[in-house]
Amino acid sequence: MLDSLHDYMRVGIVHFMAFPQCAGGVGPIVKTISAIAFDPFFDVIEISHTKSEAHRKEIRALAEQSRIEICFGAQPILLGGGLDLNHPDNGERARAIEAVMNAIDEAFEVGSKTVAVLSGKVTDDKSAAMSRLTESLMELCEYAKTKAMSVTLETFDQVPFGKNCLIGPTKDAVAVSEAVRKHYSNFGIMLDLSHLPLQEESPKHAIRMAREHLVHAHIGNCAMDYPHHPAYGDMHPRFGMPGTRNDVHELAEYLKCLVEVGYLSKEKPRVVSFEVKPMPEENPEAVLAGCKRTLEAAWRRLRARQ
Repeated sequence: MLDSLHDYMRVGIVHFMAFPQCAGGVGPIVKTISAIAFDPFFDVIEISHTKSEAHRKEIRALAEQSRIEICFGAQPILLGGGLDLNHPDNGERARAIEAVMNAIDEAFEVGSKTVAVLSGKVTDDKSAAMSRLTESLMELCEYAKTKAMSVTLETFDQVPFGKNCLIGPTKDAVAVSEAVRKHYSNFGIMLDLSHLPLQEESPKHAIRMAREHLVHAHIGNCAMDYPHHPAYGDMHPRFGMPGTRNDVHELAEYLKCLVEVGYLSKEKPRVVSFEVKPMPEENPEAVLAGCKRTLEAAWRRLRARQ
């Protein structure tokens, strides 16, 4: 019989998705981060760029006082800037690398030990693009190593109504990780339940394939069956929203696979973070409460099977 979910995982939340009014590094960042830090349900908060230096200092102090772990997501920086770590033009690729290095600096400033990135767009020269991506990631790992930090590559879809990223299929992520890890141990893969339907991969397939490289996990939802759905594509709607793919059953299956491969264990609880974005008309606090109830329901279902 499995015990409390908190014995097996460090539950996190992607702050810049949960509170989209804070996107771009402005808005009620400290107020909303405080709300998460004050909630003992959460062990981890994932943030991105914060424009104000004073706010960055407040965030670090909040994390230290509340004993919540900070992770840093550079994905919004890359996406928002149209930056591509596998761009065929060396100048453009250098711009992307520099942006992530700046993100590593900011992550270090707020007390994060990790920075997450994504690959650039799908290209016709897949093999060469994967080599360019590998080179970029190794540069970033070298830089992160000087600060005792790590770099994580998140897998995304390859569909035109989503992010359409080079990485991409889990097997390609593993190939890149194997190449990077020959030189750097401070690297790994992130999988996201939200992305797996868009990637046409089951949790069992993706998690088993990535098991030796998996260092971070996200949970969430997507809409891909109805083009007129307001959350169509990679929009991370709340669990169970009509016309979407993931709810309690799918989350329970994902967690089951994470337990089976040893990612979730009492000996070494690892991060499982909600990446859910409320629709414009939805209440962020209500959606967040729904996330917690969905995770608890999925864990109860998983416990009942043991």
